[in-house]
Amino acid sequence: MKLTFLGTRGEIEAQTRRHRMHTSLLVLHRAARVMIDCGLDWLGKLKRVDPNAIVLTHAHPDHAWGLKRGAPCPVYAPQKTWQELQLYPIKDRHLIEERTGTKICGITFEAFPVEHSIRSPAVGYRVSAGRARIFYAPDLIFIDDRSAALKGVQIYIGDGATITRTFIRRRGKALIGHSPVRTQLTWCQKEGVHRAIITHCGSEIVTGDERKIFASLCAIAAEHGVDVRIAYDGMTVAL
Repeated sequence: MKLTFLGTRGEIEAQTRRHRMHTSLLVLHRAARVMIDCGLDWLGKLKRVDPNAIVLTHAHPDHAWGLKRGAPCPVYAPQKTWQELQLYPIKDRHLIEERTGTKICGITFEAFPVEHSIRSPAVGYRVSAGRARIFYAPDLIFIDDRSAALKGVQIYIGDGATITRTFIRRRGKALIGHSPVRTQLTWCQKEGVHRAIITHCGSEIVTGDERKIFASLCAIAAEHGVDVRIAYDGMTVAL
């Protein structure tokens, strides 16, 4: 399996050359090219990616609005996401059932519900191909069944909206927002995941001194026995 980080910017106005496009991951296995998420930045630009399929985590603008004019390939998403995108002119639609492995171009995607938004419920994906296994969740507060989601995972790819400060709000009984990277590294330590990559970068990373932020992040990660990297647009990783 090979991963290409097509975009690493969250839903913020700030952007740099390293974090220019909305967060998206291209998963390659043999001849397959599966794109996870297609935010508004990708509207009209999918030819340069040439995916065989697109998989969506949720329907927020920075994850799904690049499909406003339709898609050049099959699109897979959970039912709640399709309900929000029902007016999009996407012809080849496929449903992903939560907690059920779905084979897409030879790559298995298993959707795990994550807490993030009330209006646009999100999932994270446990992605497997051959002996490679990752978990990808660019927007989340917590994973509903974290132990099952991260079992045997080689790389956790998570939410970089905030590094240490809390970015969680309450709406009635529900929580919305993002868990800090520090918390996500704690999950990795508890579940035995030794590599983490941070994407969906917020203002703290995009507008800050990334070298200093990375050094601070490495110190936090070392406390948890995790090797960490901050993804940037165009970064590739082979498993």
